[in-house]
Amino acid sequence: MDNINGKIFKEMLESGCNNLLNRQDEINALNVFPVPDGDTGTNMSLTYSNGMNEVQKSGSEQLPVVAKVFSRGLLMGARGNSGVILSQIFRGFSQSVTDSEELDSKAFADAMMNGAMLAYKAVMRPVEGTILTVIREASEYGQIYVQNHAGCSINEYMDLLCKEAKASLDRTPELLPVLKEARVVDSGGSGLVCVLDGFRAYLLGSPIKPLTEEEKQAENDTKAVGYCTEFILKMSDKGSHVYKEDKLRNALEQLGSSITLIKDNDLIKVRITTMMPGEVLNQGQRYGEFTDISISNLSSGESKPSILENDEEVSHEEKEFGIITVAAGDGLKKLFMDYRADVVVSGGQTMNPSTEDFVSAIKKVNARHIFILPNNSNIIMAANQAAQVNEDTDVIVLPTTSIPQGLSACISFNPDDDVNNNLDNMKEAVANVKTGQVTYAIKDTVVDGREIRQGDYMGLFNKEIKLTDPDKVNAACELIKLMCNDDSEIVTLIQGADATEAETEQVKKFIEDNFDVDVDVKNGGQPVYCFIIGVE
Repeated sequence: MDNINGKIFKEMLESGCNNLLNRQDEINALNVFPVPDGDTGTNMSLTYSNGMNEVQKSGSEQLPVVAKVFSRGLLMGARGNSGVILSQIFRGFSQSVTDSEELDSKAFADAMMNGAMLAYKAVMRPVEGTILTVIREASEYGQIYVQNHAGCSINEYMDLLCKEAKASLDRTPELLPVLKEARVVDSGGSGLVCVLDGFRAYLLGSPIKPLTEEEKQAENDTKAVGYCTEFILKMSDKGSHVYKEDKLRNALEQLGSSITLIKDNDLIKVRITTMMPGEVLNQGQRYGEFTDISISNLSSGESKPSILENDEEVSHEEKEFGIITVAAGDGLKKLFMDYRADVVVSGGQTMNPSTEDFVSAIKKVNARHIFILPNNSNIIMAANQAAQVNEDTDVIVLPTTSIPQGLSACISFNPDDDVNNNLDNMKEAVANVKTGQVTYAIKDTVVDGREIRQGDYMGLFNKEIKLTDPDKVNAACELIKLMCNDDSEIVTLIQGADATEAETEQVKKFIEDNFDVDVDVKNGGQPVYCFIIGVE
């Protein structure tokens, strides 16, 4: 094939989307740290799917329109760092084809190279051995080859692009020691290779089709992990107008298996096995309000509380300041609201909010200046994109990377002060917080020379795994030993969904018996982390 038009490009995108969706669990499993997040494949799939949904809604088969609509859909649906980078790749691609009804191999190669360059620019500190390396090396190789081989066909170019992308992916462990130690390749780069392989499959006449429900079930039957997530939702007036069973079912099929979906008058009842319960709730919440929620860890059988996005009405009277923050768990949501947050976006580990989630939250907050506290390093880029998209309000992203940092920033905020002083005070508060987290390992691995066994509890200090222990209470106590010193004054202990009151009391007593500090205990109800610990 010598040229591709809008119709062909659209079908290439669909084949790439299906390949990414089919292999998202495999990509999730590549995460270096054995923390139960498994989100790279899911983030990229949800990001890409949002772009495809916009392309389908547009109904266009003009190449510049397809590329632009797809890019915009990726931008608004971008989740996590990998999703944001993916959106930037295709934003650069779109910018290169604005005047083209067809692309030959040279034009396609130039567009891919522009995408790689724009993706690098979007990242403040690009790291080699990631998706950035894969797109750059593959695009550079393809562009040089096309320049040196006049008349190169699209198929020939795509063969070379995919071959070099895979070779670059295989080299990522040599560039990032953590990948080499964990014996995995980069998960974001793997997702990109899936997309490009989907393109190539279409050009070869064998486009990738989505796995059937039976094929998905067969794969999931071999896995004993995930969450049984159930909810009953009462549709709002708006929800009843937009609800379509096929649309919701398709969205749920991207997130899990064993799906039961029933509509009973104005009620929607859902049951699903998923690694991403928060994303399932996000899908449901589009149609109304929850009346009942149950989330159970299949490996432990323990019940988890609801994870809800704040949907309270915000005053229509414009005010000077607003705060948007991110958290998972009813307790954390209430805590942030008590500390002056206007909107708490559902999210955190396992469920990174999209750019559009932040844009919607910004619209809810009627304020001249809005602070966004992402509280997770994998959410900051999506928050930044939302701030850039918004042009009517002064949106300031304070790059908080943990819940304790976000809480401390909220506490230090003074509604009677000006923007600059508030920003300085919040930054200072964040800098004085140490963050610890206790969670469980989902696989056997080695990280920083430390052998980790599946099921053990890990103590993370500022994102680094410092210790492991079969008992969560012991893990929490040993972690606190590392975090506290003579200068420590306050310890905030946040109980998660996997910790009991008795276990929390044991940890509290340990702190009081061993350190001269004030102890503030909160029930956050957060998933993934049994305990979140802040030391100031």
